[in-house]
Amino acid sequence: MALTDFVRVIKADSSKWIKQLDGHYSNFSWQEGYGAFSVSPSLIERTINYIRNQAEHHKIRTFHEEYKLFLEAYGIQYDERFAFEK
Repeated sequence: MALTDFVRVIKADSSKWIKQLDGHYSNFSWQEGYGAFSVSPSLIERTINYIRNQAEHHKIRTFHEEYKLFLEAYGIQYDERFAFEK
């Protein structure tokens, strides 16, 4: 399955699911874009631990700041006008 199809299905199914939970979520929607990155098998545990402690990381640095540093560290070119919703 192509990554774009996978993300489309996950977004559609999870949106439907959350809207069925409670009327409070009736206006829920996902952002338009997404980012996908692979993880080396040698870094899986480190990545899992990072995700588990993500709330703590974001007390120090916002997601936006951290994501931007990640892109820059790996030489990924981006246009900030389109990479981040304001």
